[in-house]
Amino acid sequence: MTSGVVVIAAAVMLATLFLKAPVFIAVLSGPFTYFLLNASLPGQIMAQRVIAGLESIPLLAIPFFVCSGVIMNYSGVTTRVMRFCEVCVRRIPGGLAQVNVLLSTLMGGLSGSNLADAAMEAKMLVPEMEKRGFSKEFSSVVTAVSAMITPLIPPGIAMIIYGSIANVSIGKLFVAGIGPGLLLCVAMMILVAIISVRRNYKNEMIENVSFRAAAKSAFFPLLLPIVIIGGIRIGVFTPTEAGAVAIVYAVVLSLVFREFSFKNLYQSLKETVTTTASIMMIVGAASAFAWILTREQIPQRLTAFIIANVSNKYIFLMIINVFLLIVGMFIEGNASMIVLVPLFAPVARAFGIDDIQFAMIFIFNMAIGAISPPMGTLMFVTCSITNCKLGAFIREAPPFYILLLICLMMLTFVPFFSLFFVNLLY
Repeated sequence: MTSGVVVIAAAVMLATLFLKAPVFIAVLSGPFTYFLLNASLPGQIMAQRVIAGLESIPLLAIPFFVCSGVIMNYSGVTTRVMRFCEVCVRRIPGGLAQVNVLLSTLMGGLSGSNLADAAMEAKMLVPEMEKRGFSKEFSSVVTAVSAMITPLIPPGIAMIIYGSIANVSIGKLFVAGIGPGLLLCVAMMILVAIISVRRNYKNEMIENVSFRAAAKSAFFPLLLPIVIIGGIRIGVFTPTEAGAVAIVYAVVLSLVFREFSFKNLYQSLKETVTTTASIMMIVGAASAFAWILTREQIPQRLTAFIIANVSNKYIFLMIINVFLLIVGMFIEGNASMIVLVPLFAPVARAFGIDDIQFAMIFIFNMAIGAISPPMGTLMFVTCSITNCKLGAFIREAPPFYILLLICLMMLTFVPFFSLFFVNLLY
C-alpha cells in the first residue's frame, strides 16, 4: 500500500514539473501528496523534514561561496580574469570563443554557480563575439556549455550538496573536480578551434594588453582556489569556513582594486539572498521526499534488485548514465541530486565503485542535463539574455553534446580523471 502511495507521490511531482511550476513547489508536491494519502502520519512531520533538510553545517558554505562570487563580479575581478584569458588564448583559433571557455574554467574557482557564470558571460562576451563575426547561436551554445565547467571546478555548489547528502569529504570532492573540469576545458577548446577554423571565425580580441600586465592584474583573484584547497588540505579551515574566507578575500580584493562601494555590497548581499533562497527551498523540499524514500526502504530494495540483476559494475554505470541523462532533461540538478544520491550511492559502493569517482560521474550527468532540452536551465538562462531562439540553439549544439558524451565515458571508465589529484594530495 505504502509503495503505491510513493509511486503516486512521485507521479504528482513529475506532472507538476512538466506543468512548469516553480521547481521547489513541484518537488514539494510529492511529499505533500504522500502525507495527504498516508493518514497514519501527522502532517507536521513533513514540515519538520523540510526544515531538517536545511539544518546541515556543510550547506552553510553555499551562501558564503555565492556571496563571494557575486562580490567579485561587482568588484571588477571578472574583467581582470577575462583580460588574462585573452592573453593566454590570443594565438589559438577561436578568439573570444576560447576566452569564453577559459573564463568559465577560471571563474568556476571564484563563483561556484553555473547559472551566475552563464548569465555573466552572456552579458559580457556574447555581444562582443557577435561584433567579431561569431553567430548568435554558436556564441550562446559555447557560453552555456562552458558554464558546465563551473560546478566541476572547486568550489562548486553541486559538490557541497553532494558531499552533505552522501557523507563524502567535501574537501576531496573539491580536489577531484579539478580533473573533470580541466578535461572538459581542453576538450571544448579543441572543438571550438576546429569549428572556428572551418567557419573562418576571427581571432580578434576586445583589448590588446601585455601578458605581464594581465597576469599581474589577475594574480590575486586566481589565488582563491589555491587558498581554499590548500587551507582545507592542511586543516586551517573546514570547507564551510572556507566559504567565509572567500567572502573576506573578495571584499579585500574589491578594496585593493578600489572598486568597493556600499551600494555594490548591498546589491551583492541582495543577490546572495535571492540565489541562496532559491537553492535552499529546493534542498528542503527534496530532502522531505528523500526522507520518504528512506522510510519506505526504497534504496535498500533498489540496491538488492540491481545487484541481483546486474552482475558487472560497468553495466551498472552505463545504466546509471542513461538514467541520469534522461532525468537531467526534466528535473533541476540540485533537486534530482538530493532525491537520487541516497538511492544510487549505496548501490555504487556495493559494486566497489569509489565514492569520489561516482560523485564526479553524477555531477557531470546533472551538468549535461542543465543544457539539454526540454528543461535545461543553462540553455534557457543563456538564450533569454542573448535573445537566441531555442530552435537555433538546439541545431547548433549536437557537436558539443557528442563531446560531452565522450568526456562522460572517459570519466566513467577511466578513474584517473576523477582520482588523480585526490590521490596526489591525500
